[in-house]
Amino acid sequence: MDRLLTRLIVVGMVLGMLTGYTLHENLPASSIGVIIPWFKLLSDIFLNLIRMVVAPLVFATIVVGIVNMGDTAALGRIGLRALGWFIGASLISISLGLVLVNLLQPGVGQSLEAVAKAPEVAPLDPVVFLLNIVPKNFFEAMATNNILQILVLALFAGVALSALGRKGEPLVRVCESLSEVMLQVTGYVMRYAPIAVFGALANVVADHGPEILYKLWKLVLEFFLGLAILWAILIGLGALVLKQKIWHLLRFIREPLMIGFSTASSEAALPRLLEQLDRFGVPRRISGFVLPLGYSFNLDGTMMFMSFAVIFIAQVYGIELHWTRQIAILLTLMISSKGVAGVPRASTVIIAATLGMFGLPVEGITLIFGVDWFLDMGRTATNVLGNSIATAVITKWEGQIAMEGMEYVEHPHAPAHKS
Repeated sequence: MDRLLTRLIVVGMVLGMLTGYTLHENLPASSIGVIIPWFKLLSDIFLNLIRMVVAPLVFATIVVGIVNMGDTAALGRIGLRALGWFIGASLISISLGLVLVNLLQPGVGQSLEAVAKAPEVAPLDPVVFLLNIVPKNFFEAMATNNILQILVLALFAGVALSALGRKGEPLVRVCESLSEVMLQVTGYVMRYAPIAVFGALANVVADHGPEILYKLWKLVLEFFLGLAILWAILIGLGALVLKQKIWHLLRFIREPLMIGFSTASSEAALPRLLEQLDRFGVPRRISGFVLPLGYSFNLDGTMMFMSFAVIFIAQVYGIELHWTRQIAILLTLMISSKGVAGVPRASTVIIAATLGMFGLPVEGITLIFGVDWFLDMGRTATNVLGNSIATAVITKWEGQIAMEGMEYVEHPHAPAHKS
């Protein structure tokens, strides 16, 4: 079932691009404008179905994980290890983007004709950001899929249920059942994924045409080269801990990687990623805590893109940036990028804020809007890879992963790993 679904997703990607290209080349713009909303509808339905699952699944999984963890010392230790890995991976990602964009210089020689007035971007207020981490309403946090707020709610609920002991067992069982139900629903939703991928790519290519890649081909190719190097680094770091089992992990997560890449949505990959990590041998009490935390603090592909994009825009405008200023930009991105995964177009907001902070032209953001979907596909898949490796590594450090005699077995519905 897994291999078949992966192949169908690839087929959906190819058919989507071919359909979009055919429509773009053979129909007038007025007709395309009527057709593409229907393609977009196909992908939007899938994303809404996935978002329907994410909040209850994340909440229930974290609560059960904390209760099963047994003691707050283990929770604190796992949290510190996770944050340590996340900070290190973030520094590597942003630094790699900074080094490559200076070496390859994709912005040098680019035309400014495509630059339009940038949309209004609200500045990042750290006070407001910190306040928004704390949920003021359970249902609002769940309805908006705010991962950080759900994490805070689940932490309090999990610790409280652990303290209640037997009195809290009925609610723990409810959370366990809720988690299983959401995973079952995810299995149904995933059968629709190839159609959603077809619709998403047909929409983008029919609307913009293949020329959106021609105009900024150097940026796209060099950014994907950077992602390939980042993948090699992340896999190498994972192999230092997981040894040869890193290849088993990559086989298990290939479907979530494909979903993240083709939909450009980390949320879409999360439910399936939890299932595949179960099958790899990661206890749900660890994956259910580390993955949501990583979705807010460990966006490796996104952070590399942000450093790449800021310097690219400076190069387009012919602005020379001293290395000390570039290091200041790096540190700013490191701090401002944490915890904004739930913000729409979060990377755009952070890039705009950073450009304004350092006196660079904010309107340069519009240069990359045309190819942002394709860039987002690559950085989303990288985010999924980085969080998968981080979760497996932390589990190994905790001595909780079965690393001996593990085999990759294809089956449609594997039971959740219990421990």
